Amino acid sequence: MSFVRLEPFLKWRVSRGARAARQCVRAALCCIVAGMPLSALPADSSIPAASRSAPQITTPLKELVSDALQNNPEIQAARKELEAAQHRVAPAGALDDPMLEAGFINVPTNSLRFDREEMTMKMIGLSQRLPYPGKRGLRQDVATKDAETAGYGYRETVNRVAREIKVAYFDLGLTLEMTGLIEKNKLILEQFLRIAQARYSVGQGTQADVLKAQTQLSKMTDELLKLARERSTIEAELNRMLGRGANAAAPVPEPPQIREIPLNLESLRETALAQRPQLLALQSIVARNEKALELARKDYYPDFDVRFSYGQRDNMPDGARRSDMASLTVAINLPVWRENKLAPRVTESMAMRDQALSMYQAQRNEVAAKLRQQAAAVEQNLKSARLYQTAILPQARLAVESALAAYRVNRVDLLMLLDSQMAVFNYEISLVTAMAGYNKALAEIDLLTGKTAF
Repeated sequence: MSFVRLEPFLKWRVSRGARAARQCVRAALCCIVAGMPLSALPADSSIPAASRSAPQITTPLKELVSDALQNNPEIQAARKELEAAQHRVAPAGALDDPMLEAGFINVPTNSLRFDREEMTMKMIGLSQRLPYPGKRGLRQDVATKDAETAGYGYRETVNRVAREIKVAYFDLGLTLEMTGLIEKNKLILEQFLRIAQARYSVGQGTQADVLKAQTQLSKMTDELLKLARERSTIEAELNRMLGRGANAAAPVPEPPQIREIPLNLESLRETALAQRPQLLALQSIVARNEKALELARKDYYPDFDVRFSYGQRDNMPDGARRSDMASLTVAINLPVWRENKLAPRVTESMAMRDQALSMYQAQRNEVAAKLRQQAAAVEQNLKSARLYQTAILPQARLAVESALAAYRVNRVDLLMLLDSQMAVFNYEISLVTAMAGYNKALAEIDLLTGKTAF
């Protein structure tokens, strides 16, 4: 049934408002084809227009990453861990504290006097342990590698938090875009429903048209409820990563866009091996365990205890003078318990070194595999987005226009027009999803290649 055949019924049913009603229905359908927002309908229309919301101020992604560097608790904890590791380097190579001793030597128990026996004296001494040459340097090397590992761990934490912020940022942007698309198409479906109800009421349409439009409208409402829940979850997670309170206003992402970046898989692998903090940290752990192995082997050699003491003696009762005494001794420990004490430590250090080497190789393989996956995701999403922009969506919109023209002359029913419009809606959703997937894949590649977020 065309609008020409519907006009007599509208005149009979609405009288004065008939002309305005016909104009509103036609304007709504024209808006559908042209992609205009339904808020562009005349102000005197009986069909409710879309609510106009004030434009929100968007927050650039770089600004959020910069805020996270200052406020994210994980980054702050990693920074403090780095500071603690750096302060352990100097003490690791320092000597043990010297020992000061004082006392009385050879005091006779029967008189408890210091002028009766030749060997009675008051003594003061100082001792110092000196590790076998090379041990102090190795201990400091181990602590230096620990600090280096902590530094790489800090950089990895920063990059990981930046990746999580980017992913949440793009997910939030996708949620907002999908919400806008659903709201726009929901208004269009409301217009379709009104037309279907009007035709059905005069026996020119079928009940299936009305039920189909109502079903699609209900599905749109359900999708809006799901997106509202997802938006709250994403905003809470984003605020958590930014170090903000739960009640803080969530940032508004910029509209999704695609920045085409040429990618070379082999170049990405080389960059990851040279810059990925996680891989560099594992290399530091390997080097650290090599130093620890050398230090364990050094334990087969003794340490030295150097002791100097001075003894003061009192004069004899008859006034005879007695000279003071000085002592210098050197003692060494005897590493004789090799089988059950030293050898297991060496074996342990070798196992730790081999474990670190295996972990490094496993992580290299994992990074290479993930780079291949993300590079493929970038290429696929880019091609999909371009295809939707240049071919699929324009063709789908032409199909809606063609269906509308056929509907006006009663050559197709409302279901055909409805299906064409829903196809456009699904393609628009697919486009913004591909754009978000493209940007999220690039964020993963930034993490894998160790691209600094500061």
